[in-house]
Amino acid sequence: MGRFVYSMNVSLDLRIEQVPGDNGAGEWLRIDEELHREANARTRELALMVHGRVFYEVMEEYWPRAPHDASLPDYMREYGEIWTAKPKVLVSRTRQTADHDTRIIGGDDAIEQLAALRAQTDGIISVGGATLATQLLRAKLLDELMLWTHPAYLGFGRPLFDDYDKPIDFELLEQRTLRSGVTMHRYAISEVSEART
Repeated sequence: MGRFVYSMNVSLDLRIEQVPGDNGAGEWLRIDEELHREANARTRELALMVHGRVFYEVMEEYWPRAPHDASLPDYMREYGEIWTAKPKVLVSRTRQTADHDTRIIGGDDAIEQLAALRAQTDGIISVGGATLATQLLRAKLLDELMLWTHPAYLGFGRPLFDDYDKPIDFELLEQRTLRSGVTMHRYAISEVSEART
């Protein structure tokens, strides 16, 4: 069985966007060569990537062109190659087609389809997009978080999960500190509690 892993850049107060649509390009992010090469290596190891529509369209707009952009450093061109070639699933009610080795799952039973996909997949399945990650968390299908925490406090902006107010218990699996001050923490989701006693 596969494992759904929600990987995201976050601030110290667990915000993923400072303003709507900054989509990983906020000035608070410290994405340097070391972080990018680490992300490249981890993305290469994935069995599959599952993206919500908004997240997918941000990736689709930029990364397929990156390998051919000589102005970009080699590690960004490399990520473009990895993302474009990696098998992907787009979860969308509105998209009918997608390129770059992407199939579409949609409809009212999308989470059930993703549960079946998880059962049929051997390896790590990355999850991109807060809405999708929240839906998987509610369905108790989200297995891990991989948080790249940037040393910035935003005070406002979009949170890691959308409208989720139940306690969650985690088990730390891995941690690493990069030279930029970004820390990576990988957690297993050990319990999603309906209520605490």
